[in-house]
Amino acid sequence: MKQIKGISWLMAAFLVVALALFVAAPSGKAVPSPSPSPSPAAASPAPTPDHPEIRDAIGALRNARNHLEHARHDFGGHKAEAIRATDEAIRQLEVCLKYD
Repeated sequence: MKQIKGISWLMAAFLVVALALFVAAPSGKAVPSPSPSPSPAAASPAPTPDHPEIRDAIGALRNARNHLEHARHDFGGHKAEAIRATDEAIRQLEVCLKYD
């Protein structure tokens, strides 16, 4: 039983580290050069949401959770713990976005 609990914690830690690396990794997109300021009469573009990588990670975690939840097998008894860890990771990222 201790071995299973240790593996569960290891999986949760791996998920957190993988998520941190995903969020911290550069997107590989080229940074656009600044464009000239629009005239005051021109309509301003819609603001882009802050931290798109974190929002993308939340979406990816929700997708992974959905796949886990609807999977036909139990992943060696780790399905429930993986779902709990994914829920916690989503919750933590949503809390992070509130402090922006």
